Amino acid sequence: MALDRKQAREAAKPMIEDYLRMKGINPRKEFNCLNPNHADSNPSMSFDRKHYRVKCFGCGESYDVFDLVALDYGLTEQREIFDKTYEILGLTVENTPRRSSPEEDFSEMDGQKQDKTGQYTHTDVYTHTHKAEEPEKDYLPYYEACEKRLPETGYPAERGLSAETLKRHKIGYEPEFSTKDRDTDTFTKWKALIIPTGRGSYTVRNTDPSASHKNRYRNRGPAQIFGYKALYSASAPVFVVEGEIDAMSIEEAGGAAVGLGSLDNVPLLLRILEERRPSQPLILALDNEAEEQKAGRVSKAEKQLTEGLERLKISYYRLNPYGSYKDANEALVRDREGFSEAVRGAARIEAQAEEEAREAYLSTSAGAHLQEFINGISESASTEAIPTGFERLDRVLDGGLYEGLITVGGISSLGKTSLIMQVADQIASAGTDILIFSLEMSRSQLMSKSISRHTIQIARAEGIEARNAKTARGITAGSRYQNYNRTELDLIQRAIRAYQGYADRIYIQEGVGDIGVAQIRETVERHILSTGGEWITNEKTGERRLSGGRRPVVIVDYLQIIAPYNDRATDKQNTDKAVLELKRISRDYKLPVIAISSFNRDNYKAAVAFEAFKESGAIEYSSDIALGLQLKGAGDKNFDSTEAKKKNPREIELVILKNRDAGVGQKVSFSYYPMFNLFDETGVS
Repeated sequence: MALDRKQAREAAKPMIEDYLRMKGINPRKEFNCLNPNHADSNPSMSFDRKHYRVKCFGCGESYDVFDLVALDYGLTEQREIFDKTYEILGLTVENTPRRSSPEEDFSEMDGQKQDKTGQYTHTDVYTHTHKAEEPEKDYLPYYEACEKRLPETGYPAERGLSAETLKRHKIGYEPEFSTKDRDTDTFTKWKALIIPTGRGSYTVRNTDPSASHKNRYRNRGPAQIFGYKALYSASAPVFVVEGEIDAMSIEEAGGAAVGLGSLDNVPLLLRILEERRPSQPLILALDNEAEEQKAGRVSKAEKQLTEGLERLKISYYRLNPYGSYKDANEALVRDREGFSEAVRGAARIEAQAEEEAREAYLSTSAGAHLQEFINGISESASTEAIPTGFERLDRVLDGGLYEGLITVGGISSLGKTSLIMQVADQIASAGTDILIFSLEMSRSQLMSKSISRHTIQIARAEGIEARNAKTARGITAGSRYQNYNRTELDLIQRAIRAYQGYADRIYIQEGVGDIGVAQIRETVERHILSTGGEWITNEKTGERRLSGGRRPVVIVDYLQIIAPYNDRATDKQNTDKAVLELKRISRDYKLPVIAISSFNRDNYKAAVAFEAFKESGAIEYSSDIALGLQLKGAGDKNFDSTEAKKKNPREIELVILKNRDAGVGQKVSFSYYPMFNLFDETGVS
């Protein structure tokens, strides 16, 4: 439903929260100030939900959604600010005819006026405040006047544009376009090409070849996509290019194209495509920019465009028909024949893609992968399980850890992290890399747990009294060392040396709620590549696989505080997504992934079951192995969890809830010494 201007303004204000999220900002937390003149290294801006504004407590600036759009898009004209805001937020605003007085001698059209003789002059209006908006303009009479003057300039011919193309798009010429020179901050007049982008909007192209980048273009009226009708009328794939002249250059070469007009208009194109799907696939062919800053903008815009097209499930291809030239128009002027051949070749891209898709589908048959399966058997003959270092647990797991997702859950204080860190140390000491994503504890805390465990293990082995062993706090509290006796100090040093013997195999990534599954995947890949791995491409299928390198055992501690993939999704949806992605990581890189999970409080006295895993049903279906920690006797009629926790050592059972390749229901018993983060196996039942 279309809104009038007043309704649109009121509807836009509360949508500032949506706009912040579009910018990648979480409004629930403080963020860096958006004032471009405030170098804010310590996040000092926050969102005021009551007044629909953001406020910086450092510099004192306060902005509403219109202010933010003006800052982000470099807009100063009040009408452009409002129109751009409505466009970004997806608000449809009705055109309201302007009321003019009988005495008025001019029909005003966005800063330009037509006097009684039919001649036009132009002015630019600059403002930094929100004033009453003007209605949509009708520039058709102006376009007709400019089109009649087109023969006065040879600029279009210099750019390789034919009379037919110019006429189709109603291109015109304005010999005295008045505008502000953005280099000198003075008014000047351009000899300009007038390029209509809609009834109420157009682009102005300065024909002076010596004009600076800031003084090449001006836009009038709300943003529009040039030639957007080609999206629904073309009989071949449609090019998406940056400029209007680039789009016309594609047409000159025999193709169909739309021009963004600005990289900032990517969201506008996506909204058009969301309302109505194109009749043909799209070909993304943005400029080959040389300047680093612009190249970064092109890359960002292309990423935004491809992600949007994938979300809308619209077919697209990337193609560079320009060769070494900067853009479509330069390619047309410098090498018309070669450029035209490249553009015409795009008409065959869909047929080629269909053939490739057909071959790809046929390659999914079991027969096509039979030899790969046979080769896999041979390769697996030399691939052994990774022992956990707990003999009884390894027997239950058929030798230890294999490729797949292993989830370990339990209530608080049962030592989930301590158990898995002990497994990690035992695996690392046997020569396998460990990659830990610690989302709650620091690197120092994890290291101190391991060293503490070594102090009690050494003391036991050599008959040293247990009182000389140290807790994790006793390891890290340097102020206590002056009171330690020689035996205690020696025990700490020996424990550190024991840890040092395999510490080079343990890699710890710290993060408190800011590590997501994408970063986990990236780090796993970096680890393999950094330890001798390389990408190998199958010349026949084009598939890539990571070969060589050291495959680590990956540990995520813990599942429920992985950074959410979507702030608006529920905790369950985010956790389920994390589980599925961790499963994919284990499959894609062929390694074990251990995810530690918390339990629901309702299950603190009950025996462990899948229902206990917090906020995820995906654990049951996606895990290859699911393990649950419980106090011995949990679930029994007279079980008292408080009394059970008081025992030293605590009697803990690790229950096999799921094991794709072995039995379930078995329990591995442990004695747990919380003071020293130590688990001892005691039996299997």
